[in-house]
This record gives sequence, structure tokens and C-alpha cells, in this order.
Amino acid sequence: QVQLVESGGGLVQAGGSLRLSCAASGSIFSINSMGWSRQAPGKQRGFVASITSGGTTNYADSAKGRFTISRDNAKNTMYLQMNNLKPEDTAVYFCFARSSGPRPDWGQGTQVTVSS
Repeated sequence: QVQLVESGGGLVQAGGSLRLSCAASGSIFSINSMGWSRQAPGKQRGFVASITSGGTTNYADSAKGRFTISRDNAKNTMYLQMNNLKPEDTAVYFCFARSSGPRPDWGQGTQVTVSS
């Protein structure tokens, strides 16, 4: 099992930037890919971005051109750099890790609020 702890959320004005971090511990050797999902009030959790152990990235259409996912394997940490934030980006952002098990591991979430 992998334990995940997010940080870096907060309140920012529209057009601003934030960088989220996700620190992984536990069975990190088993991780195939990591990523971010988000959940806005009253909405289902949705995919934002992911990165494989080989560095291949994937983004939701809403994130392309504004968000950048990266990972520092030496620090067992993944990042999400979010630029040009919009009010519709307001959500709780969750880090996830996919290993060989049937379900991904999730972090506890970090709140991102973008004011207009």
C-alpha cells in the first residue's frame, strides 16, 4: 500500500498560480503511475493529469496548456504546477497512485479556491 500526502492548496485570484505537491511513502517501488483528480462541490471526482514511472504524461482537456505534472523520484514526490487559474478550477485536489492492486491509493485532498 502507498500513503500519499498532498500539500500546496490555498486561495488564489483568477490568473494566479499554485503548485501542489504529493509525497508518497510505503510501497513506492510498486507504483506504475501517479496523478491528480479533483472534485468540486456537488460534482463527481474527475481526472486532471497523470504521469507514468517512465515520465509519460496525460492531461484532461481542461488542464492542457495550463497545468504541468512532474515527479521527483529521488524525493518520492509528484507535483502539479497550475498556471492561469480560473474560478472553475476551484475544487478539492486528490493525489492518486496506481500500483499492481485493483484500486488506486488516494491522498486526503487539498483545497484549491480561485476567486474571480
